[in-house]
Amino acid sequence: MKIVFLGTPQIAVPSLQYFIEKQNIEVLAVITQPDRPSGRGKKLTPPPVKVLAQENNLDVYQPLSIKKDEELISKLKDMHADVFITVAFGQILSQEVLDIPRLGVINLHASLLPKYRGPNPIQWAIINGDKVTGVTTMLSTIGVDEGPMLIKKEIEIDNNMNSEQLAQEISTIGPQVLYDSIIGLNNKSITPEPQVHENATYAKKLKKDDSAINWTEDSITIHNKIRGMHPWPGTYTLIGDLKVKIIESEVKNKENVKNADPGEIVGIIKSGVEVATGDSILVVKQVHPPGKKVMDAASWCNGARINTGDKFQ
Repeated sequence: MKIVFLGTPQIAVPSLQYFIEKQNIEVLAVITQPDRPSGRGKKLTPPPVKVLAQENNLDVYQPLSIKKDEELISKLKDMHADVFITVAFGQILSQEVLDIPRLGVINLHASLLPKYRGPNPIQWAIINGDKVTGVTTMLSTIGVDEGPMLIKKEIEIDNNMNSEQLAQEISTIGPQVLYDSIIGLNNKSITPEPQVHENATYAKKLKKDDSAINWTEDSITIHNKIRGMHPWPGTYTLIGDLKVKIIESEVKNKENVKNADPGEIVGIIKSGVEVATGDSILVVKQVHPPGKKVMDAASWCNGARINTGDKFQ
């Protein structure tokens, strides 16, 4: 089977690695996003998929917009691929591109479609407190994440799992699901199943503006936001003029302290900082203060001379 692989971030790397090592798969080319500035120095940095592709001497293409790159589209047609594979590629494909491979374009989506179509399904599954999510392979169409489904596989979400950990789980099971989808589609043992569009929900793109903690919300809602938005875009709170990132938290089965305002620090214990919320207590376990490394919250409070009765805003 001859494939072209389209992907960009780290979550796509295990799938590309899998296909590189698979004896009955030939990776004809890799298409990924252009290099982007990264880090404090804004150094131009290649996507993780490009790094792996170059390490394995694969042809790499980085179009600004694949659907407008006529030269690349012509090259893709000349490759005579059986299938294109997309994993978090980050660009919309035109119908012309979708029509190139013999079997079509198979996409790995990080949700149980039609739930959480869109760019941030991993984060929203956690933010919304879901106990189960999964992956779905589908045949791509012009409509975003609207194509007929091939295989679904469920993943349980632990109460303290963050989006980075869930992405790792998805990247571990994704390659096999993609491979089984290719083989099943090729030998016709899998029949594509249309999605019920009326049941669709959308995982909108998260922004840095969404990062502030609202301590008047209940503890579980705040906890889910912290873990769902880690590591990006992250969550933060203010104390005085300091903007402190919240890295990890824990919900305690504990009633709220009487007369404590939401955001008020009501205890500094070994496991973290107890903060009053809209309904109870949330333990903030790890923080990232400005100009410092990630540290446990109790040590930060002690070093910064933050005491019980002080308040997060």
